[in-house]
Amino acid sequence: MKFKMTKAEKNWVLYDVGNSAFVLLVSTIMPIYFNYLAEKAGLSSVDYLAYWGYAASVATIIVAVMGPVFGTLADTKGFKKPIFTAALMIGAIGCLALGLAKQWLLFLILFIIAKTGFSGSLIFYDSMLGDVTDDERVDNVSSQGYAWGYIGSCIPFIACLVLVLGADKIGIGIEAAMGISFAVVAAWWIVMTLPLLKTYKQKHYVERKPGAVRESFVRLGTTIKNVKKERKIFLFLMAFFFYIDGVYTIIDMATAYGTALGLDSTGLLLALLVTQFVAFPFAIIFGRLSEKYDTANLITVCIFAYIGIAVFAMFLRTQWQFWMLAVLVGMFQGGIQALSRSYFTKIIPPEKSGEYFGLMDICGKGASFLGTTVMSLVSQLTGNINLGVGAIALFFILGIIVFKMAVHEERPVLLEMLAK
Repeated sequence: MKFKMTKAEKNWVLYDVGNSAFVLLVSTIMPIYFNYLAEKAGLSSVDYLAYWGYAASVATIIVAVMGPVFGTLADTKGFKKPIFTAALMIGAIGCLALGLAKQWLLFLILFIIAKTGFSGSLIFYDSMLGDVTDDERVDNVSSQGYAWGYIGSCIPFIACLVLVLGADKIGIGIEAAMGISFAVVAAWWIVMTLPLLKTYKQKHYVERKPGAVRESFVRLGTTIKNVKKERKIFLFLMAFFFYIDGVYTIIDMATAYGTALGLDSTGLLLALLVTQFVAFPFAIIFGRLSEKYDTANLITVCIFAYIGIAVFAMFLRTQWQFWMLAVLVGMFQGGIQALSRSYFTKIIPPEKSGEYFGLMDICGKGASFLGTTVMSLVSQLTGNINLGVGAIALFFILGIIVFKMAVHEERPVLLEMLAK
C-alpha cells in the first residue's frame, strides 16, 4: 500500500530537503576546500584533519550546552517556530559568509557559527515531528524526511560540484566558485523551509507563564531529575550517545579522512554523491519495514552493520574501497537516524518534545564531539589516520549493549549503577 503524506507532513519533510544540502556540503566539498586553504598556509595533512575535527567539536559543544535550554523554552506555547527560525537564519547566513573567508582560521570560525545554527535548528525541527503526525505514521514520516533529504540535496550539490570542478575552465577560480556554492546552498536551505514556516502549528506545548526563560530552566532541571527514573528513556539516551557517535563522526570526517589518505578529490565527491542516491531508497525501505517489524530490531540491525563499516574503514587504502564504504554507509545511514528519531518521539511526553529532544541532542552532539576529538587525537598522537577511524567501532559496540538493555530493561543492578 502506497504511503501518502498530509500537507503538514510534506512541508515538514521539505526542511530535511533544505538542510541536507548544507550537510552534504559540509561532508564533501567543504573539507576539500579547507584543505586547499590549509595547504596554502603550510599546514600538514595530519594538522588539517585535526583542526577540522576540532572545529566540528567546538560547534558540537556549543549546541550541546545551549540546546536543552532553548529546547525547553521552545516547548512554551508560541515559542517553537520563532526559535527555530532564528537558528535557521544563523545557519544560513553563516553558510553564506563562508564564501567570503580566504584564510583557514576565519573559515573555521564561520564554519562553527554556521554549524551551530544548523545543529540548533534540528533540535526544534525534530521536536515538531509529534505535531505534524501521529504514532502510527511517525516511523514512515521520519524516514521520508531523511530519504527526500538525501535525494533533494543532490540538486544544489550537483550544481555546486559542476561549478567547483569546472572553475578553472570557466575562468573564475576555486575561491569564487566556492563563494557561489555557499550562496546557492544558503538560498536552497531557506527556500525549502518556507512551506514549513507558513503552515506549522504547535499542537503540544506548555502554557506560557510569567518569566518564560526562568521557567524553562526550572522545567529543564525537573526533566533531568525525572529522566533517570524513566529507565527506558534514560537508557535509550545512553545507547544513542554511543552508537550515534560513529554515525556523526563518519558523516563529518569521511571526506577529510579520504583527502588525508591522499585519495583523488573528484572520486571522493562522486562516491559521496552515490551515498545520497543509495540512502534515498534504503531510508524509505526501513520506514516501510517498520510497519512489519519492531523499530528496535531494525535499529539493532543498523548498529551491527555500522560495526562492520567501522572495521572495514580501518583498512581503507584505495579509491574503490572508499566507494564501497560510501555504498555501505548509504544503506544504513538514513535508517538508523530516522528510526532513532521516530522511536524517541514515541517514548517521550509530546508536550515536552523540545526538552527531551534537547537532551537527545546533548547525547548526539556529545557523542559527535567525542568521536571527532578521539579520531583527531589518535591520528595526531600515532601519526596513523586509520587507527583514529578504528576507535569508532568501540562506540557502536557499547551502543548495541546499552540499547538492548533499554529495549528489554534487563539487569536491574546495572541499571541502578548507570542511573547513579
